[in-house]
Amino acid sequence: MAGTLYEKLGGYSVIAAVVDGLMARIAEDKRLAKYFAGHGDNSKKRLRQMLVEMICQLTRGPCFYLGRDMSTVHKGLGINGSEWQVFITHLIGELDSFAVPDEEQKDLLKLLNSIKNDIVEAP
Repeated sequence: MAGTLYEKLGGYSVIAAVVDGLMARIAEDKRLAKYFAGHGDNSKKRLRQMLVEMICQLTRGPCFYLGRDMSTVHKGLGINGSEWQVFITHLIGELDSFAVPDEEQKDLLKLLNSIKNDIVEAP
């Protein structure tokens, strides 16, 4: 199938649905839920929208991510490598639930891993 990764993933509606499921998984996971402690509903909705727009832009969709750079956003949170892997595992679970093919999953994970060092502060 030709086109951008954005198109191959299924476009905005699939990306948004995957992020919605991912946010729910993270909120229920004790290892990651701490990063949402103290956030109100509006703040969580904004975080969700920023993630949708970032993935949309990274995959060459028509969105513009207007948030801060990943290093600034995550500095001081102390996110470690095992927490990153938990996040990725939840993401893969959501991608699987939407039957996103393995090749597109690998391409998305490659893009996300390109910003990993801006997010993860500890091994």
